[in-house]
Amino acid sequence: MTPKDKTFNAIDVETANTDRASICQIGIVHVVDCEIQDTWKTYINPEDWFDPWIVDIHGITEDMVATSPTMPEVRDELRRRLRGTTVVSHTSFDRVAFERAMLRYGLEQLKVTWMDSARVARRWWAQYAKRGYGLKNIASDLGIEFNHHDALEDARATAMIMLRVLEESELGIQEWLEKSASPISGPRQTIAYKNLSGNVDGDLYGETLVFTGALAMARHEAAQKANDAGCNVVGTVSTKVSILVVGTQNKHKLKGMTKSNKHRKAEELIASGHEVQIISERDFLELIEI
Repeated sequence: MTPKDKTFNAIDVETANTDRASICQIGIVHVVDCEIQDTWKTYINPEDWFDPWIVDIHGITEDMVATSPTMPEVRDELRRRLRGTTVVSHTSFDRVAFERAMLRYGLEQLKVTWMDSARVARRWWAQYAKRGYGLKNIASDLGIEFNHHDALEDARATAMIMLRVLEESELGIQEWLEKSASPISGPRQTIAYKNLSGNVDGDLYGETLVFTGALAMARHEAAQKANDAGCNVVGTVSTKVSILVVGTQNKHKLKGMTKSNKHRKAEELIASGHEVQIISERDFLELIEI
């Protein structure tokens, strides 16, 4: 195995609101030959509004980033650090965030090879098929201590998970790029997954998803797309839910509230420590069209 086989960058972002383009913090961990060589973190002024409940999660306020660089102002630094490398993020949410932020400003997309450490984890550790493969859950199991919802800390936890897989599997980055892109197969996985819904080979297999609000497409069509992507689609928000897709809200149905019951329930779960991603319909479509 060559040194390059063990070299990658781990990355994470925090956002100001449920729009994935509203990046307000970036954390990068540079790993060279299985050793953390350098780290980088910066606040970003997303030039967007800050949702109070998200601020409560990561603690980043509009005032804190008021004088921070915008995405166009850090684009060259990102290019210098990442161009031509393998970039590891835990789930595809961070990849989508970068793609959406670049589109917002009309910037060239990052020229990198993306790798999803959650996809890697569920191929190496079968137990996460039923228990969920959120960053906090896997890191806790592996004894990785970190300050969740700080971009650099989350990037470091992602790097440590990937390093553990490389060590245990004795495979390199290129081999895991190929393996994580391949369908899950073999008797071990079949047994582990046989009682779960969703397409086993979908990119979002293991996620439980709920829709709220009116969507641009028919709800049954959206549900089928989510199911094809691997999601277990349910109708109510519970502790098993990991993704809430928010469509347009009808104010007449909100009974004086600004968010639906499902949306508020998801926020309560996040506040109590559960990992739930709240995303727009557009971001949902970005996730499933991988």
